Amino acid sequence: MNVLKLLMPVLSFLLLAAHFYRAGQQLLALASVLIILLLWVKKSWVPYLMQAALVLGALEWLLSLVMLVQYRIEWGMPWQRLAMILGGVVLFTLLSALVFRARSLKSRYS
Repeated sequence: MNVLKLLMPVLSFLLLAAHFYRAGQQLLALASVLIILLLWVKKSWVPYLMQAALVLGALEWLLSLVMLVQYRIEWGMPWQRLAMILGGVVLFTLLSALVFRARSLKSRYS
């Protein structure tokens, strides 16, 4: 059951990796993939690191959302659908950080 709870953070980190890779930031893409491996380390600091990384990831998505919407508005292109999709990704990434507050995961990493 714990593995299913970790599915959201894993997907969030994989989405971030794809985002960074597409932007030409291979080191950040690699870091986004490698951080997933820490989910198997049963130490008390792991949930805090994961939550911090996911919140930073959500901020990255939010910055991308703002920049892309501004670009599309400047060029007279439709932007509403883009804003809804990236807004959903921001929300998904933030909710992924909350997974570590579940009782079963707290006991796993204590």
